[in-house]
Amino acid sequence: MTTARGVLANPAANGRSAECADSAPVSRFHGSLPDYQPTPLVSAPSLAERLGVGSVHVKDESNRLAMPSFKILGASWATFRVLCDVFGADPDVVADLDGLRRLVADSELTLVAATDGNHGRALARMAGLLGLDAQILVPQDMVAARIQAIEDEGAEVVVVPGTYDEAVSASARLADDRHIVVSDTSWEGYRQVPGWVIDGYSTIVAEVSEQLAASGERAPTVVVVQIGVGAFASAMIRGFLPRGARIIGSEPTLAACVLESVRAGRLARVGGRLDSSMAGLNCGTPSPIAWPEMRSGISTLVAVDDADAEEAMRALASVGVVSGESGAAGLAALLAFGPELDLRADDRVLIISTEGATDPVAYAKIVG
Repeated sequence: MTTARGVLANPAANGRSAECADSAPVSRFHGSLPDYQPTPLVSAPSLAERLGVGSVHVKDESNRLAMPSFKILGASWATFRVLCDVFGADPDVVADLDGLRRLVADSELTLVAATDGNHGRALARMAGLLGLDAQILVPQDMVAARIQAIEDEGAEVVVVPGTYDEAVSASARLADDRHIVVSDTSWEGYRQVPGWVIDGYSTIVAEVSEQLAASGERAPTVVVVQIGVGAFASAMIRGFLPRGARIIGSEPTLAACVLESVRAGRLARVGGRLDSSMAGLNCGTPSPIAWPEMRSGISTLVAVDDADAEEAMRALASVGVVSGESGAAGLAALLAFGPELDLRADDRVLIISTEGATDPVAYAKIVG
């Protein structure tokens, strides 16, 4: 199913969200991971001028914990929490990566996830750090570079006939005492782990808030979030909506499952091939755990096409940010439909570029 390129005001938006998780234990755990440091927050006055707003800041997630995506934040925290549960351990006592390594030493567990790219690679990295196996299920249209990147982390990659949604279903069937599913989307009977993934992304909110304060800047008035199943969007809603930001959501026209759910007034699944170049957003069904937050917290939904994403990639490159197609989807919505989004001259806009060049060949062709 292809959604028309355009804008949909959300009639159900009411400015409410769940409480943001206490970011202190999350940030403490992330701080124990190799190569942790806050990712850059880039001031982009040229983008602000182009959009006609007061300021634009870009949170650059192209090198997060030595990986080209923010996803390691959710995958690592969810892995930590679920393994504490499996072994009956107190997370406050285990506390960090070294504690988690001691907890799982000599175990024979396999971490499992479906992915359209970045989440599976991040989970494979966590498995490697813990000395565990990883089995990652991917849709049949995943590009070779992304499959190779997951395999390079030491994971077994299984190509599932069909879309990301079929890969999710296949991963759920693997769950048993030895195979621990760490998914960033939820389904009936499986909600806690995806909730921990959402909590893991709170580190982005904490970092942005600290970075803006350190530079004497005020909180954003507009935050644009790209949407796959909705875990990332949910975390940003929790973090920034209570601070007064208006949330705009961006999805591919070929996988606009949240926009179509808002239009239908209920959870809706979009069919078809789900083969936008914004591979990380090619999801046909919103995560049930994230849906209520998106329905109430996102004021406007935007459907963008691949050409919009490519233009945003080039715009981000012009301010020194390397961004892949999914990473650029948020800015794509603003560049394509700014006049329809009621942006004001005094708005302080936050964009999160959620990935770097995860497909280097495509990036070179698009950006040069």
